[in-house]
Amino acid sequence: MGIYRRNDRAALAARAYELFGVRAADGDETARLLARCAAAYRGRPEWLDGDPESPVRTVNMAKSICSETARLTTLAAGISVGGSARGSWLQQQIDRCYFSLRHWVEYACAYGTVILKPNGKDVEMLTPEQFIITAEEGGEVTGAVFFSGRYDQSREKYFTRLEYHRFLPDGRYGVSNRCLAADGPGQTGKPVPIGYTPWAGLAEDMAAEGVRRPLFGVLRMPEANHLDANSPMGLPVFAGAMEELRDLDVAYSRNAAEIFDSRRLALLDDRLTEQAGAPLNGARRIRLPRFIKRAFGSAATEYYQEINPALNTAERLKGIDALLSQIGFKCGFSNGYFVFNQRSGMVTATQVEADDRRTVQLVKDVRDKLETALDGLIYALDRFADAYGLAPEGEYTVTYDFGDVTYNREEDRARWYGYVKDGRAPFWYYLTRFEGFSKEQAKALEAIGEKKA
Repeated sequence: MGIYRRNDRAALAARAYELFGVRAADGDETARLLARCAAAYRGRPEWLDGDPESPVRTVNMAKSICSETARLTTLAAGISVGGSARGSWLQQQIDRCYFSLRHWVEYACAYGTVILKPNGKDVEMLTPEQFIITAEEGGEVTGAVFFSGRYDQSREKYFTRLEYHRFLPDGRYGVSNRCLAADGPGQTGKPVPIGYTPWAGLAEDMAAEGVRRPLFGVLRMPEANHLDANSPMGLPVFAGAMEELRDLDVAYSRNAAEIFDSRRLALLDDRLTEQAGAPLNGARRIRLPRFIKRAFGSAATEYYQEINPALNTAERLKGIDALLSQIGFKCGFSNGYFVFNQRSGMVTATQVEADDRRTVQLVKDVRDKLETALDGLIYALDRFADAYGLAPEGEYTVTYDFGDVTYNREEDRARWYGYVKDGRAPFWYYLTRFEGFSKEQAKALEAIGEKKA
């Protein structure tokens, strides 16, 4: 039995309408933009099919933007769940997926929206290719259909499950499962009973009392969807910079091609050499250096001419840096955050502080969205614990802590050493915080220093 994925969201969305009578809440224009952005993130942007004589390659800046945003967002991230035995159990579940946080945020940056959903064993991260949002209320998602697939090698069948979450008219929370079976991975297949599928242990329909919010978390990027104000789908962080990303790839490719074509070349009159590859005085055959080309000498005298093409690399890099700065600004970063040569666009200390604030604000906005998604995920895990008796009942509290984006260790070290000199902090604490000593070792060193004094 193996898991498989298919990129046929539109076909599965149509089957969701047939089976549940619901449609995707996002429009076609949003779906097309998300598909274009997803291709750019994967390193296959639409503009790669260019001139065969001078092909456009990609530096995959979209991936770099998403990765950097995720890195800053999850910098020194801390998630503490406590308050009861239930809180301790929830902490264990979060600890199991802690190192996936950065991946989740990066995918959210790339796809605009991802969903975090418990599946009974662990936490799934689903991209828009694996779900459609069907209902929204007050800016919060209240209904969705999720797609999952399995391949049964023994039966040579491809199974797809559509899992529909929503609130029922009577206030209960409903989950319905419908399954399809197909002979090939490119087909949606025909409806089959769930007992015939790998998910035979699940009920086709179930309802739960007292559920206040969906049993999944939604991680959506903070920028508004300018294509469709009514769409519940967020946009990738680089969605507004697609044109500049294309221009960057073109500029990079032209610069790389110029460097490649800038090889030194020497034209050598054929009357100055023996025939290339011919024996020389009966000795072994020799060849001219690869940068020398023999040319037919038609002038009265022999000639030798070197050609060293001049590069426009410096000017091209200025243009590339200008594009990078514009891309960074459109993605929410400070001016000059992304450059090939050096940080630019900031002159005075006041301007540096004000400019960095833009990056800090972007990270704060994404962190707020991450906290909201994790709140939904932890709530869903809590309800799973109730349903299956996985942990004792009890209230829990959640605390989030993130590292300072502008943190400078050397400045922090100097500040704390000043506290020690002023008598406002013990020396042993400084040693444990910045010098790697244990508390016992640091206190022993402090005692030695006090005796000498």
